[in-house]
Amino acid sequence: MKMVKLLAIIFAFLLMLSGASFADDAKIGFLDLSKVFDQYEKTKQFDTVLQGKHNEFEKERNAKLEKLREVQGKMALLKEEEKSKTEEEMEKLRTEIMEFDRQNKTDLTKERDEKIREILLEIEKVVSDFAQKENYKMVLNDRVLIYGDKVLDITEPILKTLNENHSKTKK
Repeated sequence: MKMVKLLAIIFAFLLMLSGASFADDAKIGFLDLSKVFDQYEKTKQFDTVLQGKHNEFEKERNAKLEKLREVQGKMALLKEEEKSKTEEEMEKLRTEIMEFDRQNKTDLTKERDEKIREILLEIEKVVSDFAQKENYKMVLNDRVLIYGDKVLDITEPILKTLNENHSKTKK
């Protein structure tokens, strides 16, 4: 029993020494993930593409709504027997517009989520490669920090690497 206690004390002492050694050698950094994501050229390009798709969707939707308004405007001029037929057409147009909205919003959201995931994985890979190359023991997201000395901030080199890599792959 005394031997177990002695071994436990020796183990704890060795653990403290190795911890002190780690703290002396530890190279730690942090980055502003939001800034990296927002200022990454690939993110900006995707935002432009997504905005274009959204504008195209809005244009088609507005054309469908205009058609529905035209049919509604004709209602007052129609005879009773023609009104029920026109009401059916209007209901069909409303259903078509709602389905169009739902499908397009689902598609755009899915595409956006996939692209965000792809971009975040790229950022993670660049950060990992940078950390290994520069011998960082730990890299933190600035959102978990209460305080971080600017000397430890690696946001700019990561952003520079991402944008350089992106411009190389574009060519």
